[in-house]
Amino acid sequence: MKARSQLLSGAGRPAQRFGKAGKAGKKPVPRMAPEQRRALILQRAIEFFAEYGLTAQTRPLADACGVAQRLLYRYFPSKAALVSEVYNEAIASPFKAVWRVQLKDRSRPWDERLIGFYISYFNDLLTRRWLRLFLYASLAEARMAPDYNQAILLETLELIATETAADQNVELPKDLALLHELAYVLHGTVSHFAIRRHIYGASRNVPVDRIIAVQVRSFLAGFAPAAAEARAIEQRSRAKAIFLT
Repeated sequence: MKARSQLLSGAGRPAQRFGKAGKAGKKPVPRMAPEQRRALILQRAIEFFAEYGLTAQTRPLADACGVAQRLLYRYFPSKAALVSEVYNEAIASPFKAVWRVQLKDRSRPWDERLIGFYISYFNDLLTRRWLRLFLYASLAEARMAPDYNQAILLETLELIATETAADQNVELPKDLALLHELAYVLHGTVSHFAIRRHIYGASRNVPVDRIIAVQVRSFLAGFAPAAAEARAIEQRSRAKAIFLT
C-alpha cells in the first residue's frame, strides 16, 4: 500500500516489471528514432496506468519508461494529452469495425453471429489490461469510459437489439434508453464474466466459448418477454406524461 501511495504522489519507484533498475545502476537509454521512442513511451504508459491508475504521477511513469520526465513531456505536452493517447490506443482501438459487419451478416444464424462476436470481444478486447484501464478511468472520472460508451458501445447495443428483434419478429420500444438496456442484459453479463476471470481470478473452470454460448442463448430465450416489458414501461411513461399535462 505504501509503495502504491508513493507512486500516486510521485515519490518512490515503479515496480520491477517495468524494467527499472535501481537509481545507481540505471541502464543508459538506447538511442531510438523519435517515432519509436514515442511508441515505446505510450506502450509503457498503458501498462503503467493499467497497474497504478490514472492518478499516478508522471515522474514514476518516466522512471518506468526509462526516460527523464522532461523527455516524456517532449513527446506528450501534458498528462492529459498522454491519457488521451492511451484512450485511443488501448481503449478505443481494440474494438474491430469488422465485428459490426459480421453482426449484420444475415446469411448466418443470429445466435451463431452473436456468440462469435462475444467470444472475439471477450478474447480480443476484454483483457486484464483493458478492464483495469477502463475501471480506473471510471473511478478517476476520466472521459475514457463515457467516451467509449457514447462513441462505440451504444451503437453496438442498438445493433444487437435490432438484429435480435428482427430474428424473433419482436417489436422494440421507441425509447433508445430502454432499447440499450435490453442489450445491456447480455453485454453486462459478458463484461462481468471478464471481470470475474481477469480481475477476481474466478470463473476459470469452464471454457470461455461454452460460458458465452450459455449467456447468449439465455439472453435470446428471454428477449421477447423483456422487450414486451420495455414497451409496457414506455407506454406507462407516456400515459403518465399525458395525464400530468
